[in-house]
Amino acid sequence: MHPNEVKALIEAALPCTQVDVEGDGHHFYATIVSTAFEGLKLLDRHRLVKDRLKAKLDSGELHALSLRATRTPAEAAQ
Repeated sequence: MHPNEVKALIEAALPCTQVDVEGDGHHFYATIVSTAFEGLKLLDRHRLVKDRLKAKLDSGELHALSLRATRTPAEAAQ
């Protein structure tokens, strides 16, 4: 899988204002800014993303995804 494909999956799963994904085809690192994170603690934000991508993670199509940052638009603007 290519980083752009992972980015597209995240953008389809969440209302995002920014998504940056880096990776080598097996391990990916994402920074996500989304209104969906408003009112959620860090762990809940990560769970939300992983739950939305569960099918791809469970199938092995998406092997590993590390979340570098999950921010709301207001947090990202600071």
